[in-house]
Amino acid sequence: MTAVESVSALGRWGRERVEGLGRSGRFVGDTLVATRDVRTWWPEATLHARALGVKSLPIALYIAVFTGIVLSLLASYSFTGAVPLYFVGTLVEKTITMELAPVLTGLALAGRVGANIAAELGTMKVTEQVDALETLAFDPFAYLVVPRVLAGTVMFPIVVGLSMVVGVAAGWVASILLLDISSEEFVKGLRLFFTTFDVRYGLVKSASFGTAVTWIGCMQGLSARGGAQGVGQAATSAVVYSAVVILVLDALWAVLWLLGSHP
Repeated sequence: MTAVESVSALGRWGRERVEGLGRSGRFVGDTLVATRDVRTWWPEATLHARALGVKSLPIALYIAVFTGIVLSLLASYSFTGAVPLYFVGTLVEKTITMELAPVLTGLALAGRVGANIAAELGTMKVTEQVDALETLAFDPFAYLVVPRVLAGTVMFPIVVGLSMVVGVAAGWVASILLLDISSEEFVKGLRLFFTTFDVRYGLVKSASFGTAVTWIGCMQGLSARGGAQGVGQAATSAVVYSAVVILVLDALWAVLWLLGSHP
């Protein structure tokens, strides 16, 4: 490849990235404008809240149970002979509420929710159902995007909150049954450094994850082209981009909140 071809390829790559950012910004702007049409998105939002939240509980709680068990065993193994075992409760509470419940649940729901939204809207796009909505004077953003984004933003923290409770409870039970730790010792460690900031931090992160996953799923779905293959590519892209954005947001929240103002 010559120097000219290399520069040309680099220019195309840069242009595509800038165009992608522009499309994403426009999509976000159109969605925000569409929130004014409350009569269109409100009935749909309640339906999507059930689909996105309630039906996601089994997988989220399943992950939380085994996360709590593994964390308690790992903490006991790491602390043996060096740190009092009641600190198992501290590690389980801090790790689950602040990090693992939001991130692991977010990644799992990125696969379930993000792919489902992208596939559903992608199918509507390639079969021209979205064009039909516009013909009937419906705003596709108000009817398709806003209710899903709002449902994800509201329901992700609820699902994650329940995951926090189940995860800590699973660690508690595992510590009693599998480790030489009494219930009083585990609770002592759990309460030792617990603050409401732990829960607040995890729930705020999960709300941002819900917004990102649903937004990306909608954007990829409405960008689908080329029939069934395009729908499959949109679903795959939604999962990949959602996972990447979740990890980026996770690091961003840590930098902005944990290194900034502390409770």
